[in-house]
Amino acid sequence: MQEISKGANVSLTGLGEDAGSVVVSLSWTSASGAGDADVSVLLLDENGKVRSENDFYFYNHPAADDGSVQLLGKTPTDNGDEDRISVDLTAVPQDVVRIVVAASQYGGASFGDLDDLRMTVADRSGEALVGFSIEGAGAETAFIFGELYRRGEEWKFRAVGQGYETGLAGLATDFGIDVDGEGDGEADEPAAAQAPAAAEEPHAPGAPGAPGAPAEAASPGADAPVPAGAPADRAAVVPDPAPAASPVPAQSRGRSPRTTRKKVTLPKVAGKTLAENDSWRTARLFPVPSLKSDKEREVRATSVLLSVMAQVPEFGRRLTAAFGAPAGRMQTFTEVPLPHGDAPKRPDGVIRVERAGKLWTALVETKTNGNPLKAEQVQQYMDIAARRGYEAVITLSNDVALEGSPMVDVKIDGRRKHKVSLWHLSWAEVAHQAQMLIRHEGVGNAAHAWLLQELLEYLQHEHSGCHGFQNMGPAWVPVRNGIDDETIGIGDARAVDVVESWERLIRQVCLRLGGELGQKALPVQRARRGSDPRARRGAAAERLCAEGRLAAELRIDGTSAVIGVVADLRTMKVRTCVDVPAAEGAHPLAAAKRLIRMLAEAPADLHVQSLVEGENGPRGTLERLRPEPGDLLPGSGAPIAGFRLTLIKGMGNSRGNTESGFIRSVDDAVDRFYHGVVAHLGAVEARGARRG
Repeated sequence: MQEISKGANVSLTGLGEDAGSVVVSLSWTSASGAGDADVSVLLLDENGKVRSENDFYFYNHPAADDGSVQLLGKTPTDNGDEDRISVDLTAVPQDVVRIVVAASQYGGASFGDLDDLRMTVADRSGEALVGFSIEGAGAETAFIFGELYRRGEEWKFRAVGQGYETGLAGLATDFGIDVDGEGDGEADEPAAAQAPAAAEEPHAPGAPGAPGAPAEAASPGADAPVPAGAPADRAAVVPDPAPAASPVPAQSRGRSPRTTRKKVTLPKVAGKTLAENDSWRTARLFPVPSLKSDKEREVRATSVLLSVMAQVPEFGRRLTAAFGAPAGRMQTFTEVPLPHGDAPKRPDGVIRVERAGKLWTALVETKTNGNPLKAEQVQQYMDIAARRGYEAVITLSNDVALEGSPMVDVKIDGRRKHKVSLWHLSWAEVAHQAQMLIRHEGVGNAAHAWLLQELLEYLQHEHSGCHGFQNMGPAWVPVRNGIDDETIGIGDARAVDVVESWERLIRQVCLRLGGELGQKALPVQRARRGSDPRARRGAAAERLCAEGRLAAELRIDGTSAVIGVVADLRTMKVRTCVDVPAAEGAHPLAAAKRLIRMLAEAPADLHVQSLVEGENGPRGTLERLRPEPGDLLPGSGAPIAGFRLTLIKGMGNSRGNTESGFIRSVDDAVDRFYHGVVAHLGAVEARGARRG
């Protein structure tokens, strides 16, 4: 991978032969684990403006109809978050000359709160081509990380690193986006321009180097760097002051660029049934009760999924774009015989996408009902794909992939010119994407929404075998027993297996809850960039052996701070907690009363503790504190920094996902805590609390 500096540019064609479709990644870390930002993409014409508001892609408008741009969402890494964007350069309209990739903060936060700001461009196989790191971020609330632009017949990448203190609203306005106002839906007047400038005098509209100018305007015939941001006191000022436009959070459901796009979603609650009683079963498109063997489940599940992917373009594109597939006409096949040695091999499925006369092909290997993938089988498909010029092999099972812990070990022959990418998909991720589309983001028509609903019904049926991660593995019982009778020793390799299973469980909890809420839910990893995930899991395994506890943190957009989850194997309890900062300048008693009022609908057994510097603050159950909020005030009169809210639940002890199982108990604990506690804290306070 080539590293470039701010203002530099490089030809993507010169970096790789397979750069017609790229995946752009924006990443950052936060010392507190609570930092976050939202990506956005703008398609610009030769005048440096969007052709229409549909050329602005962000959280509420994540994909282009032609497949040229698709926001793939956040992926947790061992040191923070990574937001990925699929860009099919062959599908970009000819009148689009620049693709600007940006990110924005909200709720009073700035990019100075984040560390390791970085942009990477990879080809469709996942191989990184070029990287760029941003240094010295401060008060900026929006950043242009970089841009892809046309130069003749090729595409180039430029490292920009240009910051805005006016947030997403200021950035979007500079490129011709009419931003909706609060409440009435009319656009606010543009804020006083604080757009970065490189010269002493502000750029005139359309002047070389101005935000709205073409990429090549600065120096005809040469690749000119984009100017760095200037201090605020050198920014352009509008003579007649106008009401400032508030920065627009990308997650805000009520505030987004106006668009005529109409999408179909389904209500969460079904309409009144016409059945006479509960014994009448609704007819299903994909019935499952007759499935008796694992082979039948695998064949049926593969066929059901691939057929829906081919028929619902938004869904098929959502799943394959993450694997480097182009946007185009998709066809899917099952049980295809392919020559290999003495006898042909039959992968469970094949996905083919046609774009501009070129084919992208992936072989699919499916497992259901918790069955593990077989390395030998996957290796055979990798060899077949390499010989036949296919692009990818996709494994699909109930297991969840972890960074630094491959699902199967395969050998890649470096002498082969053709590269084959190996990807993994969990059934939980499939269900998550289907739910996001039909419940929150919408699909093209009602028939597509119904097909996705039928797919969800199939995946969630008890006999489908497609329930996601549901087994803590063979090491779970001996490790749990060893902790209980204090016979397990530090360095026991089985503890590492349990830690990996715990991480998979937390990731699946995030997928389920995020799909239900329509919000981003991600595990929080408090580790620096470049840290070894195996070393981190080894340290967690040592803590498990010494303390008997598994701990994790997860962040849900729109919630107050970070939700902590601790499974104590000695007490057999699951604790879920969150810290809520006290309002700045508020009287301690007023802050306590306000918190108790906000938790009027929370469970009575919720534990509330005052957070006091240097001492353990008073605590009690909500049931006891409701009549006496003053009991939360420390006797020493010390100021209260905030409050810790904790729910304690009994823990299942079996390793599987049965009603009494450990997996089910953790999932239920997080669900109860979010809906019973976090949801009552209020979105306005939560925005501020996240940054505390």
